[in-house]
Amino acid sequence: MTFLIAGAGPAGARLATALSEAGKEVVLVDRLTNPHRNSFSSAALSCAEASRLNLPQSAWSATWSGWQLLDPSGHEHQWWDADPLGVVLDFGRLRSAMWSRARAAGAEVVSGCTVRIEALHSDGAHVLLQHGDGRCQHRSVKWVIDATGASRCLLREASVPPPSTLDPLLEGVGVEWLIQADDRVASRWLDRISFFLGTRWIPHGYGWVFPMENNRLKVGVCCLAPVQIKGSRSDLLARLQALLRNCKLEGCSVLDRHGGVVSSSIARRESLGSGALLAVGDAASTANLLGGEGIRHAIDSADLLAETLLNAEGLNQVGLNQVGLNQVGADHADVVRQTYEKALHQWFGWRWRAAGKLAQRTWWGLDSSSADRRVERIINGLSRTSSARDLSNLLFHYRFERYGLRLLRYLI
Repeated sequence: MTFLIAGAGPAGARLATALSEAGKEVVLVDRLTNPHRNSFSSAALSCAEASRLNLPQSAWSATWSGWQLLDPSGHEHQWWDADPLGVVLDFGRLRSAMWSRARAAGAEVVSGCTVRIEALHSDGAHVLLQHGDGRCQHRSVKWVIDATGASRCLLREASVPPPSTLDPLLEGVGVEWLIQADDRVASRWLDRISFFLGTRWIPHGYGWVFPMENNRLKVGVCCLAPVQIKGSRSDLLARLQALLRNCKLEGCSVLDRHGGVVSSSIARRESLGSGALLAVGDAASTANLLGGEGIRHAIDSADLLAETLLNAEGLNQVGLNQVGLNQVGADHADVVRQTYEKALHQWFGWRWRAAGKLAQRTWWGLDSSSADRRVERIINGLSRTSSARDLSNLLFHYRFERYGLRLLRYLI
């Protein structure tokens, strides 16, 4: 049984490794020739999550112990802990290490190549691999996995219905520069992750400065505007350059420029495949737009999909219905997909959906002076009542309980 995975980001590479370690034949394909190219991900997460996911320490570029928020008026608010709270990953190194893990587990890793679906059935697929040098290969596989991120290349090619208008895809567009500072300039941004909130910085979004090793900094902006508001890349670049000027970082040399899109529905009720095609990671709407998080949720989805596929092997239709959704008339592929979708909903739960709703409420509404005042009230309230760990629990683990009715009123 051959599994072909299109996209070797964190979700695709993790899935390839898990299936290969279980003795399955896996082909992992990515359009990039170099895992360090277009390494767009701010990649900040808690130490506990980095350890839980077994992310290689070679990809840990810096640790941080504090949160720093700059509000719409430009005032700084800080929260500190005595111990490291999280890490900032070097995304290129992470992707490189995950490709190496997949190879070591036995996966065939094909870089500089794109995947096209030639024929899709419930019991397999025929795909075309198009190499950058013009070569083409035809493959027959049991399962094909869309791990192409927000582009959802294979889902779109197979005409899998998009999310409904009741729960549409919300989309954020970001740009980020990797800059080289000296120890004097970088000192203000070390040991903390910094966010910039308010229309002064960017309407419908936020900016950030994250530390990396050797006095390097990630500086970026992201806009998550309502669908009817169309921005441009030049608008984002202008906002990024203004952020650099305000932070007195405009004189630093730029080592890399990159950008990307993050998108997800909130309720995640869309179909995650058709026939032998399944989606994982950002293609399966696992990105959370509250903080533009994607890596850890994508990896979790890969683990759930690997478990579903491995458990499905050897089971007949009756057995699949017993462990799945028991739908009369559903074929093998349908039951596998529905079982996977159910596992995702159980894993992410109500907190994930509440965070998505909070993201929509916050970023869509951040476009006026009244919205700025609301943000300032929230930040001032957090300053009075929350510790650095409370902030991490809120933004990384979606622990909303201690905010009770205040958060409910805000969501409504």
